[in-house]
Amino acid sequence: MELFDAIHGRMTISKVKPDSIPRETIEKLLSAAVQAPNHHKVRPWRFVVLTGNGRKKLGDVMAASFLDRNPATPPEGLDKTRALPLRAPVVIALGVDKPADSKIVEMENISAASAAGMNILLAAHALGLGAIWRTGEWARDSRVKVFLGFDPDQHILGFIYIGHPDLVPEPYVRQGFEDRTTWVD
Repeated sequence: MELFDAIHGRMTISKVKPDSIPRETIEKLLSAAVQAPNHHKVRPWRFVVLTGNGRKKLGDVMAASFLDRNPATPPEGLDKTRALPLRAPVVIALGVDKPADSKIVEMENISAASAAGMNILLAAHALGLGAIWRTGEWARDSRVKVFLGFDPDQHILGFIYIGHPDLVPEPYVRQGFEDRTTWVD
């Protein structure tokens, strides 16, 4: 796929089939991710790949955390929360390291890890896969962070859900750059 076609044609695909994705394909996505630029070559991104039962375990952690904060939740409410990671056969949690050196700026690490996430989305599109980057409360949840092996003060930038598209949305025209750009000559 040509680069500009990938950039302009990529769409958020929220509905994917439950069919598994081969490990080699997931590794291609991760290899594309780590091509992102990063200042001082610190490679600040962290990936936790959840497949199979790993997604169920994450769902259990999410449900337990939700119940702690909302003790009156009925079982069906917990089932809904527990099922969230099951929306795709692959979920990649994207985290970022805190700076380990005073010359490293945290925003640079966050930007680099975000670029890695975008590379995953573009690579998934180029391979004919559907993907959606989700954030929300689970990216900030301390129990989820611990389960995924992150420190409480580390950021999870989101969860990238990946699978074979089940429903492809109608293409849409994105807003242009013109109203967000200032030219200085």
